[in-house]
Amino acid sequence: MALPKPTPVSVSEINRKAKSLLENQLGEVCVEAEIGNLSRPSSGHWYFSLKDDRAQLSCAMFRRANMRVRFEPKVGDSVIVRGLLSIYEARGNYQLMVDHMEASGDGALQRALEALKQKLQSEGLFDQDRKKAIPPHCERIGVITSPTGAAVEDIISVLGRRSPSSHIAIYPVQVQGTGSAAQIAEAIDAANVHVNTGERELDVLIVGRGGGSLEDLWAFNEEVVARAIARSDIPVVSAVGHEIDYSISDLVADLRAATPSQAAELVTRDSQEWLQRIDMAVAQIDSMTARILRDHRQQIDSLAARLRHPSQQLALLQNKISSNRDRATSLIQGRVTATKHPLAQLNTRLQSASPKKLLKQRKEALDSLASGLPGQMSKVLRDNRRQIEHLSTLLETLGPSATLKRGYAIVTDESGKVLRSAQHVEHGKKIKVALNDGHLRARVEEVEGSQ
Repeated sequence: MALPKPTPVSVSEINRKAKSLLENQLGEVCVEAEIGNLSRPSSGHWYFSLKDDRAQLSCAMFRRANMRVRFEPKVGDSVIVRGLLSIYEARGNYQLMVDHMEASGDGALQRALEALKQKLQSEGLFDQDRKKAIPPHCERIGVITSPTGAAVEDIISVLGRRSPSSHIAIYPVQVQGTGSAAQIAEAIDAANVHVNTGERELDVLIVGRGGGSLEDLWAFNEEVVARAIARSDIPVVSAVGHEIDYSISDLVADLRAATPSQAAELVTRDSQEWLQRIDMAVAQIDSMTARILRDHRQQIDSLAARLRHPSQQLALLQNKISSNRDRATSLIQGRVTATKHPLAQLNTRLQSASPKKLLKQRKEALDSLASGLPGQMSKVLRDNRRQIEHLSTLLETLGPSATLKRGYAIVTDESGKVLRSAQHVEHGKKIKVALNDGHLRARVEEVEGSQ
């Protein structure tokens, strides 16, 4: 008995089914092996193979994934990768689509971290006596972090609430992935160059980012960042991750903050706190003045008891007391005025930047444009109408009907093709002549014309 003949399928169908079967049956896998045939084209993607002593596996790692790799892989490195087994349908190639890569070995990151800690500690980079003091209140603050992360928003929010007069200079950097550590170190050096050349004044540098895994925070455990912090002439506050996160940057920096928000609080004094300090100073001056006056009165009373006719001396003492009182009052008023003046300036700046004022200006501009819009539309419509009328007149003047009315005729052969030359007509052929008021059918008796 003959077997049934199989139904042919396309190569594309076979590859599609094989891809579906491979992805659904195996799915995501984790492989530990040695890198071979590593290629890095200009697209940013990585193409390589993983091999052991008996086989090899083709792999691809796209740019968005390999940017998160903390080290520069090379041929011969032992790595652990994670990805999805699949087939490239166009060529039928079986490959592993890698989305994560790390150096092989349990605790590789932690071992590298501890080794670098011991090295830097032996060089004295963690010693307290080399750390610089942070000013109690910083008016000019440099921030080295990602321009789009939550850390920079938290810092700006805290500074805006606590110290609106402080100036912030943001040095945007990449805070994780390949090249991020170099960017952070370069930004620290650049800030110092700006200060040393007089291009910018900075009281402190905040270096950090929001929380994440050890892998995410690894840029702040790199030696290049640690040494950039150590050589900085500007005091550095390290603010990496959350309360439980502790990086090498925290150990080298002049001050460690648990979070970026806390860093902003540590380098500034609350404006309300300044006002309270001023009120306390005024109260101390008042108390001191009252005490001085009381002491002088006691002295006067003592002298009055000792002198039989003290009127002249009392008059001198009263003048001195009055002068001291006036000076004390003037000093108090001057101190209070000097304190209120910056606050008034800040209030004026706030009023000038009011959203309500800006909205009013935008509305007036919009109303101006809206009032002129009908006129512009009417003008465009009139111009378009004139153009249409002109083209219609021109079409009527140059059209076939107008040509026939002027005494011309249109001659066609039997198939309806227009005859444009006498050479296209043979003797005895039938032709059709279209006139203004009808058609004529005729036969060619003679052909005349230039040859």
